[in-house]
Amino acid sequence: MKTAYVCLCTDVIHEGHLNIIREAAKLGRVVVGALSDEALIRYNRFPTINLDERVKMYESLEDVDEVIVQDDMLYDKVIKELHPDYVVHGDNWKEGAESSLRNNVIGLLKEYGGELAEIPYTYNEEVRKIDKLYKERLAMPEYRRKRLRQLISLTPIVKALEVHSGLTGLIAENTVVENNGRLDQFDAMWISSLCDSTAKGKPDIELVDMSSRLRTIDDVMEVTTKPIILDGDTGGLTEHFVYNVRTLERMGVSAVIIEDKTGLKKNSLFGTEVVQQQADIADFCDKISAGKKVQLTDDFMIIARIESLILERGMEDALTRARAYVKAGADGIMIHSRKKDPAEIYEFCDTFRKEDSETPIIVVPTSYNQVTEEELAGHGINIVIYANQLTRSAVPAMQSTAKEILKNHRALEVDEKLMPFKDIIRLIDEL
Repeated sequence: MKTAYVCLCTDVIHEGHLNIIREAAKLGRVVVGALSDEALIRYNRFPTINLDERVKMYESLEDVDEVIVQDDMLYDKVIKELHPDYVVHGDNWKEGAESSLRNNVIGLLKEYGGELAEIPYTYNEEVRKIDKLYKERLAMPEYRRKRLRQLISLTPIVKALEVHSGLTGLIAENTVVENNGRLDQFDAMWISSLCDSTAKGKPDIELVDMSSRLRTIDDVMEVTTKPIILDGDTGGLTEHFVYNVRTLERMGVSAVIIEDKTGLKKNSLFGTEVVQQQADIADFCDKISAGKKVQLTDDFMIIARIESLILERGMEDALTRARAYVKAGADGIMIHSRKKDPAEIYEFCDTFRKEDSETPIIVVPTSYNQVTEEELAGHGINIVIYANQLTRSAVPAMQSTAKEILKNHRALEVDEKLMPFKDIIRLIDEL
């Protein structure tokens, strides 16, 4: 009997999936591949049920004869081991980034005479409703809040991109690229104090209060599903910080990062060029401990950002602070540097990892931007934050457009540089 292979990567079965399985059953014995969690978060979106639950759900479907685990978004291993006569898939992967996966399958099947059977994708009101409910489930606080911890356990390194509005959140949410046959996307979003303040035309001195910051978070959360890491500046007064922790946790934010400085905030990019006061270790530990005590779940993370290398206080000071902050309850350590060489970051991480193999390490390679994610992961780093690149790319583009319009007294000359508004609108879901 011939074999028809179908890879599924969904938590919710709808008519489109059932139709593909029915068509596969006409071709032969149906083997369904359940895409693993690790592969799924790179390929599509984060699962809301675990792999075992997905396997059981697929096994319960009529016409399914066997379910196996596909642990890579590429089909190489499955096809070489199973040699299916047919791979059955919806025809919605002919264009876009997913077309590389399709080409990979076609090449593998060609080696032994297998066939690709493509079924017209099912578009109807019920399918759209189920897809929408699935996305809304991903956006719910209880699902979103815990996702950062889950990502840390599932991926070599978590990639977070700066966002400062609903639109930039949609860019971080929906940008998917093909690289060497595989798909990749950002895992999380970083809401930066610097970029949030800049978008509002305000200096980065904690002038934009938490109420305004919360409105930005709400704008982003309303249209996205990925976990959010908030730049919490110094955290403010401990008495205020504990209330903000409760609010952020309730909203579904995954983590807040607070830096160990006191007094009027000055951006770390200035280093020792301006007077900056590092917090007393005991006082900062008290703030961390107070924040952890008021949490209602274990999902929310308070991450301590160490400014010792920025302020040239030395490696031992940075390590001493890291040990103390972890002891006080910090769920992660962010180590910061403005040097163009990553050597001191690597030295810190390598030393810290000899003592502590579990506590997540977070870095922001803005100045040492030549390093790759693979190199960072090799030094025990868990999260990389691309902290301001969207803002920095947008401002020069807008300035150039404004100058060209003024120069030519019309908009014709800038038109070829502009994205058609209909393409921008496609990012935005309609109810």
